[in-house]
Amino acid sequence: MRNLLTIRKGVSRRTSLILSVSAWAIILFLWFALTHWQFLPPFSVPTPIGVVRAFVRLWTEYDLLGNVMQSWWRIAQAFLWSALVAIPLGLLMGSFRWIHDFVNPIAAPMRSMPITAFLPAFIALFGMEEAMKVAFLWFGMFFYLLAVVVEEVNKVDDSLLETAWTLGAKRRNILWLLYRASFPGIFGSFQILYDIGWTYVILAEMVNARKGVGYMVEAARKVLDFERVYAGIIAIGIAAFLFRFLLASMESWLFPWRRVSRPASEPVAAVATGAPAKVHVRAESN
Repeated sequence: MRNLLTIRKGVSRRTSLILSVSAWAIILFLWFALTHWQFLPPFSVPTPIGVVRAFVRLWTEYDLLGNVMQSWWRIAQAFLWSALVAIPLGLLMGSFRWIHDFVNPIAAPMRSMPITAFLPAFIALFGMEEAMKVAFLWFGMFFYLLAVVVEEVNKVDDSLLETAWTLGAKRRNILWLLYRASFPGIFGSFQILYDIGWTYVILAEMVNARKGVGYMVEAARKVLDFERVYAGIIAIGIAAFLFRFLLASMESWLFPWRRVSRPASEPVAAVATGAPAKVHVRAESN
């Protein structure tokens, strides 16, 4: 018990797996208990068995894979346009203060605005077809990514730039150096960016959509098929997790030096008491 209460003390892979399985087992048990003894209305929370059957129907009758891929394609388009605009603009904002002071008064309030309030405006501007959905997702992702890019560019050590200037680098070389130094951190934010996309794509696809996971869930809700609604929610969670896992794997492969681990025998408490702590970097073999 004492080890469990040590701040930031690591746990073994086996313990982590047991804790993960236990957490999901508790959720499933509570779900089964609430539906079996009917503590909640049947229409509000369907049984786990009914949701499993509905999930099979989504796969065999409602083109689950096609709907997931359609939603992913919308997110991917918005993600690409966000990166193409936010990364160069954020690089310039982090490099030239006057550009930052010109753009940030507009960008900063936008990050605090609820994106759902803009949906009617996007419908009026782009109609109710595909362009509206992609533009709406782009708007939800762009300002978050822009803030991350500016922050990562500002984190680049000035000594690195001074060394480059000393070696005769020109302004374009410095900008390229800032981009190269900040890109690993920017790439790490892509996982959260995709999570944002999966959050907003559901709302976008509830408006005049004929395919996508949001359309799939909304179609089930209209006919009060809540087993299919819950199955769709689970499908969205699985799809978002898989794409996030793919991005995490790409980050580990592209930037292996970012994977710094602290051994379980050296918790942060040792650092706080003045004891020397070691940081181990896992070496990658080609």
